[in-house]
Amino acid sequence: MNFRSKAKSARPVTLDQNPHRIREAREKVLELAIGREVRAHRRQKSMTVADLADVTGLSIGMLSKIENGNTSPSLNTLQALANALAIPITSFFRGFETTRSAVHTKSGEGVESERAGTRAGHQYNLLGHIGANSSGVIVEPYLITLTSKSDSFETFQHDGIETLYMLEGEVDYRHGDKVYALKPGDTLFFDADAPHGPETLVKLPAKYLSIISYPQAN
Repeated sequence: MNFRSKAKSARPVTLDQNPHRIREAREKVLELAIGREVRAHRRQKSMTVADLADVTGLSIGMLSKIENGNTSPSLNTLQALANALAIPITSFFRGFETTRSAVHTKSGEGVESERAGTRAGHQYNLLGHIGANSSGVIVEPYLITLTSKSDSFETFQHDGIETLYMLEGEVDYRHGDKVYALKPGDTLFFDADAPHGPETLVKLPAKYLSIISYPQAN
């Protein structure tokens, strides 16, 4: 293999979000939450910043500062914005007041569940579940253990994105018309709308994490 082409293919991907970013002080978080709500409601009304400035009498510069969380709007300003957007003034605080949930599942305490196509010797443990939340995304993490061979498997097909991370054993895993050989440490990330599932159990027992993400219902 040409070294130059190999180095080029290994170039890291630049991501916009910094997972280690330190959150702002509580007062700043409130300003950001208000700003996000103002922008979201303005866009829902198909209004530009200039449109909102005309209706409220606020300057475009002031509205830009509010939407970016760079200023603390007065109660009178919030009331003017609420009237212009035809929403309760309390709507601006929903993002700030939302409770953030976390689920801690101790080793061996995952809830055993069944999925279509599940066979004897195939164990699915749901490791946690958070329902409706401010992100708009539902995430279901499973620990899947395969301990017995089978000649054929039904494939799964559902909405969302799925990530597999192989922990032990070896499995040939089908996604659409392709089959991937998964070994410990391998990851498979895919659109779950295509038929997918284990094709061949190469080395047992096999164990992998399956994390399914999909939009929550409105």
